Amino acid sequence: MSLLSISKLNAGYGKLQVLFDLGMNIEPGKINLVIGPNGAGKSTVLKSIFNLTDIYSGKIEYRDKNITKLPTHDRIQMGISIVPQGRQVFPSLTVKENLEMGAFLTRDPKLIESKLKRVLDLFPVLRDKLSDNAFNLSGGQQQMLAIARGLMQDPQVLLLDEPSLGLDPKNMKLIFDKIQEIKSNGTTIIMVEQNAKAACEIADKIFVLEEGKVALEGDKRILKTDKIKKIYLGR
Repeated sequence: MSLLSISKLNAGYGKLQVLFDLGMNIEPGKINLVIGPNGAGKSTVLKSIFNLTDIYSGKIEYRDKNITKLPTHDRIQMGISIVPQGRQVFPSLTVKENLEMGAFLTRDPKLIESKLKRVLDLFPVLRDKLSDNAFNLSGGQQQMLAIARGLMQDPQVLLLDEPSLGLDPKNMKLIFDKIQEIKSNGTTIIMVEQNAKAACEIADKIFVLEEGKVALEGDKRILKTDKIKKIYLGR
């Protein structure tokens, strides 16, 4: 059963086409990993799901509803959230203010407090930093804040773009552990990651992109195939 499906998707930015007849089926409650060489279109997949690209043709369905032309704010309300690449926090705002920005569609103050408690239980290191400005956090803490903010809307699908980017091995492991915990709480994850070897260890399903298309999909055993070597090394 697919929670989200992409079929024959052609998308890009203006006249620059990046995805070509791309197809994916995302099953619920799993970590779905998108890997591939630079320029393969990985981030464009996430941005297309979130309506941040130009879609020329094809279809995106979420819970059997066609969302291809649906505005981004409607997708958020339906349960799709994104954590962009590069730890994009609001540096001059406090940690608490950053988290509250993630719940901007929620009007009930009690519900916001409930969501705040939930994400702080997941990332307890942020609890002692609530009044600190985000620019005072370490790189790993900023990434935790970015993910926590993305969880403030209780998404059913969380899109993660390069969550380990710029992190040392210790913080990368910590972030990957948290991603597994988020999955165990019932959230479906679609993750783009350059650190393919480490990310494949936690992924349930892997999509390998090549020149804007899905060239290979499966579990972590696909890393041992000759096709992977050809995609990454050109031989």
